[in-house]
Amino acid sequence: MELKSQIQALIAVGASVSANCQPCLQSTVTMALERGASEREITEAIEVGKRVRRGAASKMDEFALSLNYSALVAENGTDRSCGCS
Repeated sequence: MELKSQIQALIAVGASVSANCQPCLQSTVTMALERGASEREITEAIEVGKRVRRGAASKMDEFALSLNYSALVAENGTDRSCGCS
C-alpha cells in the first residue's frame, strides 16, 4: 500500500516540528498545501509533531538524570564521539 502524497507531506510537517527544524517546517507546509492539505490538517500534523517532541524531550530528561557517570567513562574510554555526525 502506498501513502498518498498529501499524507506523506503531512507526516513530513509533523516530523519537522518534532525535529525542531524551522526551514524544514516552512518547506513541508508549502509542500502539504501544494498537495491539497487544508490548514486544519496541517495544524493537526503540527500538533502531533509537538506531542512527539514533548514525549521525546521528557524521555531524554529522564535518561539524562539516570546516567551513571562512572560506568560511562569505563564503557566509552577516551572516545568522545557520539556517532551522530
